[in-house]
Amino acid sequence: MKICIVGGVAGGASAATRLRRLSEDAEIVLFEKGEYISYANCGLPYYIGGSIKSKDALLVTKPELLRNRFRVDVRVRNEVLSIDRKAKTVQVRDHAAGRTYTEPYDKLILSPGAEPKRPNLPGVELDGVFTLRTVPDTFRIDQYIREKNAASAVVVGGGFIGVEMAENLKERGLDVSIVEFADQVVAPLDKEMANLLHRHLTEHGVRLRLGTGLTGIEEKSGALAVSLTKGEPLRADLVLLSMGVAPENRLAKEAGLQLGVGNSIAVNEFYQTSDPDIYAVGDAIGVKNLVTGQENLVPLAGPANKQGRIAAENVLGAQKTTGEGLQGSSVLKVFDLTAASTGLNEKQARAQGIAYRKTYVHPQSHASYYPGATPITMKLLFAEDGKVLGAQAVGYEGVEKRIDVLATVIRLHGTVYDLEELELCYAPPYSSAKDPVNMLGFTAANILKGDMPVIYAEDVPALDPEQTTRLDVSMPEEVRMGTVPGFRNLPLDELRGRLNELDPKNPVYVTCRVGLRGYLATRILKQHGFDAYNLSGGYKTYQLVHAKNVFAEPPAPQKPKEERTDHDVKTIAVDACGLQCPGPIMKVAEGMKSIAEGEQLRVRATDPAFASDIQAWCKSTGNQLLSVQNEKGTYEVVLQKGCGANPAPSCAIASEEGHDKTMVIFSGDLDKAIAAFIIANGAAAMGRKVTLFFTFWGLNILRKSEKVRVKKNVIEKMFGVMMPRGSKKLKLSKMHMAGAGSKMIREVMKRKNVSSLEELIQSAMDNGVRVVACQMSMDIMGIRAEELLDGVELGGVATFLGSAETSDTNLFI
Repeated sequence: MKICIVGGVAGGASAATRLRRLSEDAEIVLFEKGEYISYANCGLPYYIGGSIKSKDALLVTKPELLRNRFRVDVRVRNEVLSIDRKAKTVQVRDHAAGRTYTEPYDKLILSPGAEPKRPNLPGVELDGVFTLRTVPDTFRIDQYIREKNAASAVVVGGGFIGVEMAENLKERGLDVSIVEFADQVVAPLDKEMANLLHRHLTEHGVRLRLGTGLTGIEEKSGALAVSLTKGEPLRADLVLLSMGVAPENRLAKEAGLQLGVGNSIAVNEFYQTSDPDIYAVGDAIGVKNLVTGQENLVPLAGPANKQGRIAAENVLGAQKTTGEGLQGSSVLKVFDLTAASTGLNEKQARAQGIAYRKTYVHPQSHASYYPGATPITMKLLFAEDGKVLGAQAVGYEGVEKRIDVLATVIRLHGTVYDLEELELCYAPPYSSAKDPVNMLGFTAANILKGDMPVIYAEDVPALDPEQTTRLDVSMPEEVRMGTVPGFRNLPLDELRGRLNELDPKNPVYVTCRVGLRGYLATRILKQHGFDAYNLSGGYKTYQLVHAKNVFAEPPAPQKPKEERTDHDVKTIAVDACGLQCPGPIMKVAEGMKSIAEGEQLRVRATDPAFASDIQAWCKSTGNQLLSVQNEKGTYEVVLQKGCGANPAPSCAIASEEGHDKTMVIFSGDLDKAIAAFIIANGAAAMGRKVTLFFTFWGLNILRKSEKVRVKKNVIEKMFGVMMPRGSKKLKLSKMHMAGAGSKMIREVMKRKNVSSLEELIQSAMDNGVRVVACQMSMDIMGIRAEELLDGVELGGVATFLGSAETSDTNLFI
């Protein structure tokens, strides 16, 4: 039997070697249009960054090895141009010899891979604009950087290759920006998990332009000007287009083979195409999702290699099926962090209409008492029957091994109850007696059994402050660093003795830093008759869910305040490595008590949130943050007790209290709404905290433009019909002229390059402006929380007054 294989990288090379291991008699011909076969395409960014030093290291298998060891007829620089299915031949162009010839086959395996997407936009063919898919692409980029002495780069696309290239270009010494059309990088992660990567990327000097698209590239003053859908153009010496890949289907399409999802080559469970003598594998085909059963694209090296093996067996008559599909397990290095996922994320589950529950945990990578432990943020999706649907994790170490375990559980159709019972390897340097995977099982099972009712961070703003009790059971020192808005501090250890302070008629919503003490408080409250709910993942998860980082800039380089080194200054070293929040801050608080004014603490910690937490702590306690350094996930900060005569910025911030801005938006007129949001955006740009309190007619500004199905009585329905639904339906206070005035002012704003009201609203929310809807007014006017824009909080007069007390400007519009 003669088998011809088109494509010599992952799937094709695996098929060729498997064929030879199964049959010494088969005639095997492997065509590769490029110069290299079976190369390390996943390692290409690391050659550019310098981690991989040798070009030869990228070449996993050379043609000579396949020829000599496996007796495969390898033909590099031979491009298959067409397939004649009736004659069972392929037409081939030998680029080295400059000739075209015909090759017959008995069976044909297609493994053409996928091609990088290049948008049809001005300038994408300019010198200095690249894609990365092959070894020659890599060498061209490397040569360009060296010859042009490139100092800056824009990476368009925040997927795996985009983020890996951003890291490696930064390691190479370039100034790097990532432009991503979505509101996050790394699509397999949900937004709040990706926010960990956003923070880490910016900490390492990478600029993020999220929710922003590319509109064109032009040469300008000796560089490339990258025009975007938002903001000013970016200047760069190099542009990398990393906007995803499309299945290479030309051969199959021209041969009349059936195409499937995303114009991929359609195959059955044996990897046969619509022609039983032609098989296809790798990035060019669609595959079944293990969890949903739906067809999708999974352009990953691991699946391609396995598919090549199975196709080889089927070509020889084994008819081995593909199994149950793929789950898209993946892992990514982002500077010091590792991010990994398997199975479904929330976006996919919602799109498929799959009901799910979720839980968050923030365990340590190994026993916290053993040096070097670092936190892992983990998320698990599961069904009502406990079946594990998907998992995500981000951390410094031990991330991928936990996701590998969870991937195995999904493959075996396991449940959260299985996670509870898993017996995993344990020794203090490697794990904890309760492994992070076990912890996911424990918390998920508690949710399903009703032992721990939960609320999620995205649902907190809709809580009615008048009808609920909201508690943060962290220590006071922790709450000074921040807490969920509207939650009051009642430390866990005081809870039992202060239950009489709580209204038993109101449900109680509880948080702590990461969810553990919130769980303990929930158990106490439930056993004393309260209707209690724990915030899953605690305040740490709340911060990730509500982070605003669409235009994320690296922290401005600040010259560290000089540390006094004379022998009269007492300096105490505090080791908080391995401690999870609140451990590091508690250590700091203890250390501060032991030193005098002007003396210093030098603190080392591995909690990723510590760098931002310590700034908030210094601000609230009147101490000075002298310096912050990060070395491979270990933060070292130097603090001085008190502010002294020459205070650092962390002390000076405290003096700016009282400069917040508060507005009551009573009117629902278009012009007044525009004015309110222009002022709000201006104040936010000056670094002020802004609270907008919407009441009565002003609530219509916050209504969604589309109709939302909610249950209302007759009066409430009448109100809804008579009031404008959303900002696009608002009228001018004067010169409305049956709607003509509103259209005119919107057109004038557009011509004058003034953002529309809708853009101003979104910009305000992105910049941290607090938008609060008056619950009392909503009740009177029959407006439900579901009808309001995402991100709007519900509050009462106490919420407004609390913001007003720290404001120097209060406007009534």
